[in-house]
Amino acid sequence: MRTAVVIPAFNEAEALPGVLAELAAAVPDHAVVVIDDGSSDDTAGVAAAAGVTCLRLPFNLGIGGALRLGFRFTAEEGFERVYQFDADGQHDPSQIPILLAGLENADMVVGTRFAVGDPGDGGYRVGRGRGLAMGLLRWLVRRATGRRFTDTSSGFRALRRPVLELFATDYPVEYMDSVEALLLAVRHGFTVVEVPVRMRERQGGRPSTRNLRLAYHYVRVLIVLVAGLGRRTRLGATA
Repeated sequence: MRTAVVIPAFNEAEALPGVLAELAAAVPDHAVVVIDDGSSDDTAGVAAAAGVTCLRLPFNLGIGGALRLGFRFTAEEGFERVYQFDADGQHDPSQIPILLAGLENADMVVGTRFAVGDPGDGGYRVGRGRGLAMGLLRWLVRRATGRRFTDTSSGFRALRRPVLELFATDYPVEYMDSVEALLLAVRHGFTVVEVPVRMRERQGGRPSTRNLRLAYHYVRVLIVLVAGLGRRTRLGATA
């Protein structure tokens, strides 16, 4: 089964060499596609030096836009399984088999940092404010889908071909794309499951979204979710 990994990268020249070296050692038979999301550093040069496919965007679209390009490319190239992988070193290549094994009985698999049985030492920790925001997102997603997910914002995900074809054209391009993509997959009737995985701290560089911008995106996606709940309630009342 042809498998590809899509790596959105914005100014990740510091961490990306280690990530690509780990992937080459762990999954040498997987095609690697790096999306250089308008970086101002040598992200594209690092990808080229590693001998992987690199698609370059002329300016920064954000992670959602970069992922849509990656999904479109891998769909056109005929891949049957695709998974997302962070360029900053937080995702652990040893967890890839766990993620892909979930596709045996599902269309889409989300690697959760918070599920009971998480093999990470002590579990994955977030700050109090971010934890509260993530908890609210989980509650709203549960209300919107009728499904309980422990990690709605995880970017460590695997897709089978039918979901890949959907995401190639309709993947949300705004930040917090992970939450909206989860809703999109469930609403199209795909089977989505979570599997517990271990994740690490960022291995280099710095996050591209700072506190104020992150707060804005949380508010935006909350509005999207609440509006969706309102439409669902109205449709239920008229059914």
